[in-house]
Amino acid sequence: MTYGIDRTGAIALLHEHLKQPNMIKHSLASEAVMRALARHLGEDETQWGLAGLLHDLDAEASGADPRLHTHQTVKILNDLGVDPAIVDAIAMHNTEAHGKPRSTKFQHALAAGETITGLITATAMVYPDQRLASVKPKSVRKRIKERQFAAGANRDIIRECELIDIPLADFCDLCLAAMQSIAADLGL
Repeated sequence: MTYGIDRTGAIALLHEHLKQPNMIKHSLASEAVMRALARHLGEDETQWGLAGLLHDLDAEASGADPRLHTHQTVKILNDLGVDPAIVDAIAMHNTEAHGKPRSTKFQHALAAGETITGLITATAMVYPDQRLASVKPKSVRKRIKERQFAAGANRDIIRECELIDIPLADFCDLCLAAMQSIAADLGL
């Protein structure tokens, strides 16, 4: 299936629109998580991976303002002819900008998946070696309960994993393993 963009084009687009290394790493982590979720749920890994990779294209341009974030990304991707399902999932990972709730498996997966990447990264950063390899799944599950830890990682959005029939503990384990598989790319 074609998606209007391939991974090489998506990486180029990412580097064109994002300059902060941590934003690029977040996008790569989100791609890995989305591919793992797709594999787990029997969905299209390429399609879901592209959504993870491209979901924050306008984060720097919008200043991550929740009223603006995703609008420019949606325009860029629509102009390129990117798969409408990818564009829709990306738009809906930020419901505040679009005034309606998430309703599809793809939308919930992207929102929960990209959100947990920040919590997992923050968990790795408290270890002496700051490496994902040191993080145990139970540590991620514990940190979800600590609202003050990585406070920007919205726990309610992470819990949307349950709306796609993945229990929270399994979701934490799956996402951590996905990020650990690309730890070198993430510098973690």
